[in-house]
Amino acid sequence: MKVLITGCAGFIGFHTSLKLLARGDEVAGIDNLNDYYDPRLKEARLNLLLSRNHELGTTNFLFHKLDIADRQGIAEFFAKERPQRVVHLAAQAGVRYSIDHPYAYADSNLVGFVNVLEGCRHTGAEHLVYASSSSVYGANQKLPFSVDDNVDHPVSLYGATKKANELMAHAYSHLYNLPTTGLRFFTVYGPWGRPDMAYFSFTKAILEGRPIDVYGHGKMKRDFTYIDDIVEGVVRVLDRPPRQAYAKACPYRLYNIGNHTPVDLLYFIEVLEKALGKKAIKNLLPIQPGDVPATFADVDDLMCDVGFAPSTPIEVGIQRFVAWYRDYYRSPQRARGGAEADRVTEET
Repeated sequence: MKVLITGCAGFIGFHTSLKLLARGDEVAGIDNLNDYYDPRLKEARLNLLLSRNHELGTTNFLFHKLDIADRQGIAEFFAKERPQRVVHLAAQAGVRYSIDHPYAYADSNLVGFVNVLEGCRHTGAEHLVYASSSSVYGANQKLPFSVDDNVDHPVSLYGATKKANELMAHAYSHLYNLPTTGLRFFTVYGPWGRPDMAYFSFTKAILEGRPIDVYGHGKMKRDFTYIDDIVEGVVRVLDRPPRQAYAKACPYRLYNIGNHTPVDLLYFIEVLEKALGKKAIKNLLPIQPGDVPATFADVDDLMCDVGFAPSTPIEVGIQRFVAWYRDYYRSPQRARGGAEADRVTEET
């Protein structure tokens, strides 16, 4: 089938595109290739996707540089491509970045999301799968986090925009019978990941012998989820549009996608040290605004409905990431510019 993937040059979008192309789907990808982090990494991902056409002797991957906040551009793209299903992964990411850059989140995560919803509505898309986040749980004290929990207390604008996306999707499912599924991702990591994430900048700093800033004095827990598990969940959900029977009023669904095994940040760093063969110099600091002490996904609904739950242990996932990192940054030019973010994002 023909699938539109927004944010196809992003971390999750890239891997999801590869998965769909490998099984024979046609992928229409859009991305604005912005400079929130090093665009060269996004371009490298994109080049790999484009090379698949040559390897497979097909034209199954189409790329168009486009910002989801471009109302006319998105409408025209939907009208031209008319995707059967949509995986919406483009967004302004980052919890703490949202504290100082609120309009970036309003433009991308709110206006952009409306544009995608409208595109789906007017072209009759069969199913919209979109990225939400564990950040919607905000100040929730109950563990593990369940999709049935109250999420009315976000602690970051980023989390608030993701909760808004879920509400907006529900309205479209109710008004226009548009099947929508929101996926609350929990701290995604792995090869080709985002340089603004903690494990990525930790790796660069450790290899260079520089201290790493460890917030929450290392006592925070995160439900680190390996990228292959995330993608498997996305594709399985994509293949199962929700029906009205799932929710009493409309074809709308929410799932957590997390490893359902929270890990202490200090242990995560220990695993990273072993994979790198080098000790970290730790600078222990208080928790930062927008961060939460722990994340922990209840994935029972995901397991029940699609027969899958993430399970890759961090010991395996980190080894794979480090192997990719060493290979990708063996070029001196890449090593200087690729993981430039020294500020550490405990993204949820």
